[in-house]
Amino acid sequence: MNPVERTIRRVDATQQRHTPTAFVFGVVKKYGDDNGGVLVSNLAYSAFVSLFPLLLILLTVLGLIASADKSFRESTVKSAVANQIPLIGQTLTGSSGVQQLHRASVIGLIVGLLFLLWGVTGLAQAGLFTMAQVWNLPGPARPGYVQRLGRAMLFLCLLGGGVIVTTGLASLNTYAVKGFWAVILIEVATAAFNAGMYLGAFRALTAKGVPTSNLLPGAITGGVLWTVLQVLGTWLVHHFLHSDSLYGVFATVLGLLAWIYLAVEVTVYAAETNVVLARRLWPRSIVQPPLTEADRASMALQALQNQRRPEQRIEVTFHDREPGAAEPAQTPRTPDDVAPPADLGVPGPRGEADSAASRQADSAASGDRAQ
Repeated sequence: MNPVERTIRRVDATQQRHTPTAFVFGVVKKYGDDNGGVLVSNLAYSAFVSLFPLLLILLTVLGLIASADKSFRESTVKSAVANQIPLIGQTLTGSSGVQQLHRASVIGLIVGLLFLLWGVTGLAQAGLFTMAQVWNLPGPARPGYVQRLGRAMLFLCLLGGGVIVTTGLASLNTYAVKGFWAVILIEVATAAFNAGMYLGAFRALTAKGVPTSNLLPGAITGGVLWTVLQVLGTWLVHHFLHSDSLYGVFATVLGLLAWIYLAVEVTVYAAETNVVLARRLWPRSIVQPPLTEADRASMALQALQNQRRPEQRIEVTFHDREPGAAEPAQTPRTPDDVAPPADLGVPGPRGEADSAASRQADSAASGDRAQ
């Protein structure tokens, strides 16, 4: 064993012994197992396509509702967008950015709604695929076309309500709240609302068999991290990024993509947190062999999600355990052990007995066919 490998194995042993480090590494490892970078890129593109129709509708609706007070309308929009996208929010709603439709507003609103529906439907489809990949659902357990459309509509309603509430909170923080502790209270309320938005999004995009309680830890994590990102972004703009020369056309587009990518990455990591907690996928090993039981469970999940039809049977086994060692129930062997409402934690003896009975039945059927 060379010195580099010896050092890495020492670090590996240390991180596995301590629950916080083992859990964090388990989330990072699961993100890599699921090709998280590809999932984030797909979601970020869909979110980028959806953003401009959303801003167009927001500006047009506010123009129709608050037409009597132009300054209030403009300040409300700018404060809301600047809080959501601190680095370039003012640019998007500035004189050269996205503007209200001044003529034929009703027709423009209808067109914008159609484009938003198309864009958000694509975003919802990408989110459904991401959640299915994160939870490693086999093909038969994934929602069909009609179900996906229904969840896309639910996601659209959730997103629209979130924009309305976010606009109200941003306006309150800008005009009605003064003082350090009052601002802190508003940020706490914003974090709680963001966590609720994450929970609603996870519920709309995740299979019904996954209990809502298993979605709560990631929703809280995502809501808090997203609020922290907003606060840090706003602080950077106010203290360091005052020059308008920084915001050319290319810088605006790249900044917007970077911000969306960062937000989506936080979302995917939050979803991975739910899965790692629910299936107890830690500790993971940095260097292999040997494999930990969490390594085996994650590898089994990657294989079992490739089932495409109920008639197809996949079974995963490992031969690297010590002779006579019992196979832990948390390691899935068949798609039935993965597809909700299967137990997401450690199955009980009944689940093991059912799995054993199923394997015996398959063996007997194979013997009959051979005869």
